[in-house]
Amino acid sequence: MAADENAYRNPEALTEEQAGRMLADMNEVIRAGEEMRALRAEMIKVLAGLGWTQDKIAQLTGMSQPAVSKQVAKYRDDPPAPMALALDQRDTPWLEGRLWGLAEEIAETLGAAARCTRHVQAFARGRTRFTPRSVDELRRLVEEDLRAHRAELPAAYRHTYDAVARGLDLPAHGAPAPAEPASVRRALAHRVQRDRLRDAS
Repeated sequence: MAADENAYRNPEALTEEQAGRMLADMNEVIRAGEEMRALRAEMIKVLAGLGWTQDKIAQLTGMSQPAVSKQVAKYRDDPPAPMALALDQRDTPWLEGRLWGLAEEIAETLGAAARCTRHVQAFARGRTRFTPRSVDELRRLVEEDLRAHRAELPAAYRHTYDAVARGLDLPAHGAPAPAEPASVRRALAHRVQRDRLRDAS
């Protein structure tokens, strides 16, 4: 109430509500930046496990070679095993990454007509996290786009969605949990899925 009264007396004053919204937006950007730095560090670990040289990793990440070397040194005594990149993996983060990649392809193909575009952008910018609720919402929007634009979208999009949906609805039981963090598996599945869809077009 005091903040509202102050704003009434002085229209140029910043209210507590305005400050809260502004700082919340800033915090989202900061959080997304921290999460991207953590994801990049994990990706360096994966690439090193796949046998990539530090020079090549530095070139692709835009980091200095000493900075990459420092990251790699953290697990020199326990080198990571090479990560499987087969598209048909059943763990939830991998399936979520595939769904995300499919949604991005739909958004780029349909442009403003795609229902899933806003959701895709929110994931890409780190404004929305992968939760059961946000993934269900993305699934609903992707399904709507596939149904409404069946003639405009390649058949591979529907086949991909059906495979991902089955995997999410019937998660694999008894399989060992992947060693990589969920964020890494999502990011890799997202990239692999997009490239496969483009190859199939």
